[in-house]
Amino acid sequence: MSEKHNFGVAPVTCHSFNKDRTCMALSLNDSNVKIYKKSGPKWQETDTLSEHGQRVTSIDWAPESNRIVTCSADRNAFVWMLEGSKWKQVLVIPRINRAATCVKWSPKEDKFAVGSGSRLIAICYYDVENNWWVSRHIKKPIRSTVTCLDWHPNNVLLAAGSTDFKCRVFSGYQKEVDQKPGPTAWGSKMPFGNLMAEFSNGGGGWVHSVSFSPSGDKVAWVGHDSSVSVVDATMGNQLAVVKESFLPFMSITWVTENSMVAAGHDCNPMVFSYGEGKITVGAKLDQPQEKQSGNISAMNRFKNLDKKGTGSDTATDIKTQHQNTITQVSVHTGTKNDASKVATSGLDGNLILWDLKSLESSIQGLRIA
Repeated sequence: MSEKHNFGVAPVTCHSFNKDRTCMALSLNDSNVKIYKKSGPKWQETDTLSEHGQRVTSIDWAPESNRIVTCSADRNAFVWMLEGSKWKQVLVIPRINRAATCVKWSPKEDKFAVGSGSRLIAICYYDVENNWWVSRHIKKPIRSTVTCLDWHPNNVLLAAGSTDFKCRVFSGYQKEVDQKPGPTAWGSKMPFGNLMAEFSNGGGGWVHSVSFSPSGDKVAWVGHDSSVSVVDATMGNQLAVVKESFLPFMSITWVTENSMVAAGHDCNPMVFSYGEGKITVGAKLDQPQEKQSGNISAMNRFKNLDKKGTGSDTATDIKTQHQNTITQVSVHTGTKNDASKVATSGLDGNLILWDLKSLESSIQGLRIA
């Protein structure tokens, strides 16, 4: 069903797993990145990467090359490589003058993208001669802080969301590392920095998270106007938007070609499905358990009257497993094409693993197509 791990009272800003999910890197709202190893049912801290000077904003662990890239509000990014039992950092030169907000390895792990408050995206690739990572910038037509990124499976296209309420698809073609890409549903001409598509859902919400579908033909994003939006490039960039009574989501990921999991201020991951140009709202993964209300003693009744102005014992805790905003949702087991487990981390210091297959059989109305 679900498996809960607590890392103290500090918020979990971001997390990332290694390839076989035995190790995890996470940041607890400070300048350190902590490395944990799974030992039995618990996570054991094995190392601390403490090169950043300010709060770490994003972490991505490359599964094949086993390298970790981190970025921070100190305007720096580092690539960490395991040498023996110690993590050693390699310098990255992102050339940004504002905080780095998000970082993401490309699918082939030969480059990564850094989003920043400098209204640009730095595409970084390795320079063998100098043993550092150099960058090229995508600037136009971004008008505000880049908040989220996701790579297309072809290793060239890049989706970016920003605080100017727009989601854009750029070409991150780097002739030093990329072979010439074939045509995609988003277009066939892909020089570096080319704007392939730009979308706004008409609302006024910062884009918090963006995700390409496994095929790369659809892109989904969530905004602070409590919206979930999907664009399908195979249907002439047709836009579908859903807004309901939920609070804004902070993170979204595809779990199959037609289903997504989003989580945020509702403290409860939610399933959405897309088909025939429409988004359907599915079930919530966290079904709250009602607590048994016991008889209240006379002493407690008067205590409550004095303290809360009411005689009844009103519980103030949230009924969901996450007790505060969920900041990140990621695929834990499987791939975006067929995920069987997702992980969520939040401001309550918890990381929870959700088993989609067993939840699907136990929750009425939950269908992951």
